[in-house]
Amino acid sequence: MITANAVIGRRWAPHVAAILAGFTAGATFLLGAFELTGPANGPRNPAGVDIGYMVTGLIAATLVSKPVRERLSRYLPIDPDNPVHSLALVLAVILFGTQVSAIAFTDVLSANLKVPALTIGDLLAQEAPFAVMAFAGVGLYIRRSFSASSDRLGLVTPAWWHITLALGAAGAFWALGEVSLWLSQTFTPDITSKVQTTSDHLFGGLSGGPWGIAALALLPGFCEEVLFRGALQPRLGLLATSLLFAAIHTEYGLSFDVVAIFVIAIGLGLIRRYANTTASVTCHVAYNLLASLTIVGPYQPGAYVVSAALLGVSAYAMWQRRRVPSTSGPDEEPAPEEALR
Repeated sequence: MITANAVIGRRWAPHVAAILAGFTAGATFLLGAFELTGPANGPRNPAGVDIGYMVTGLIAATLVSKPVRERLSRYLPIDPDNPVHSLALVLAVILFGTQVSAIAFTDVLSANLKVPALTIGDLLAQEAPFAVMAFAGVGLYIRRSFSASSDRLGLVTPAWWHITLALGAAGAFWALGEVSLWLSQTFTPDITSKVQTTSDHLFGGLSGGPWGIAALALLPGFCEEVLFRGALQPRLGLLATSLLFAAIHTEYGLSFDVVAIFVIAIGLGLIRRYANTTASVTCHVAYNLLASLTIVGPYQPGAYVVSAALLGVSAYAMWQRRRVPSTSGPDEEPAPEEALR
């Protein structure tokens, strides 16, 4: 990503875009081919995973072709000659393809039970690369200053109604999670039991104390939003970004939870579109906190009422803004077209 940003504006940038895309796609194909045909000693992936990697590499390799990127640019706000956009497309295809291969051809729930429970350090190592990739992708200190990079990522000062919208949406997403849990327990009780066992194993050590709960809320909430909603959504669009977001949550396997995560990703993307990434980060963090805490009994209806009230206040504020055009001021956000540069 650093190389791709560094060559933007050069006459030979399109050639670098092809080289970077081709190398990354080719490496993915060769990884699958080596695992499929390599020595049989040692742990091996199922053949379906290796073939999935090879197919993913081939699909990603098609993006080396400029005509393919030009065709995609009709539907996505990308520049087919931009090395960063080209590499982002290739990496998105590789991420989605490899994750789908793992989910489809392996028992990810059983595999997760074999790894040690996560610590705060593990969670940081898992989530920090998302934020690093986001800031590197927008050219931090290469093409943009820290302030300009933050603006491009949507990390701007929110209006008051952005916060109420974020908190209200977090409550709505939590209610959706409760519905998803009921559906899972009703129609797929065995899978639900496995998902719960896996979640308890992976996150049980973190959810038992305040520092662990804070880490579970803040690290994914910030790092994932900065990459998926902040950096990628303006280029790949709402639907593709939401699919990628759902694909990285392999700890849930094929379950109703994945569908709920996809719907939540759509909601977070809409918050990013009509507010900013700061608001989507706030929503994600608040949702993670609600999911980590146990709200039962008489408090549960109260949480629903508070969420509905916050959403109502936010909707009224949005309606008022549409009725009365606001004048420019220090708290006004950059226009959407400016944020996409």
